[in-house]
Amino acid sequence: MRKAASTRPSKAGAKTAKRRVLAAVEKLPADATIEDAIERLVLLAKIDRGLAEVDNGKGVDHSEAKRRLPRILSSS
Repeated sequence: MRKAASTRPSKAGAKTAKRRVLAAVEKLPADATIEDAIERLVLLAKIDRGLAEVDNGKGVDHSEAKRRLPRILSSS
């Protein structure tokens, strides 16, 4: 379930987020560090943010991404 980010999640949304956080932490290897957990959570948050942008019409389609990719890679 994807929703646009809001400044204050509802209780239902908070429970969903909490469950997702717990699930992500549970999937980490036993020797994972706190930094590993933080990196995973930041990645998931960025993915959610990107999906919300796409849902709101702010993304680019596949053909446009393919057109832009060579220029992005050559500037690295």
